[in-house]
Amino acid sequence: MSNSSDESTLEATVSGADEAVAEATRDIAEVPAVEVITTAAVHLMSAAAVKVGLADDPAEQTDLDEARKLINALAGLITAGAPEISDMHARSLRDGLRSLQLAFREASVIPDPIGQGPGEKWTGPVT
Repeated sequence: MSNSSDESTLEATVSGADEAVAEATRDIAEVPAVEVITTAAVHLMSAAAVKVGLADDPAEQTDLDEARKLINALAGLITAGAPEISDMHARSLRDGLRSLQLAFREASVIPDPIGQGPGEKWTGPVT
């Protein structure tokens, strides 16, 4: 009898998961592309800020190798997405990116040459 009960529970769980996926798909279908792009950029920006040492516990959370990867990804996203998201949105994202690039340079023991820091391949030199 336990088998039947287990199968019913499993079917209910799978059915619930299917409904959750369908609901999430419907929700994301209603979100404008500008919001998806800017939300992804903000997540990258937040993660990079933590890794560059701008969070609560810089001694424990700073990881410049990880920060470099996040800043590069952020710069690529902003550069590629800027024409699609309007100048108003792109400008604030570029400002945040520039702040992260400068914070990275300041946190680096041996700073990258101008024009070779994280994201500068896409943004140009940041000084």
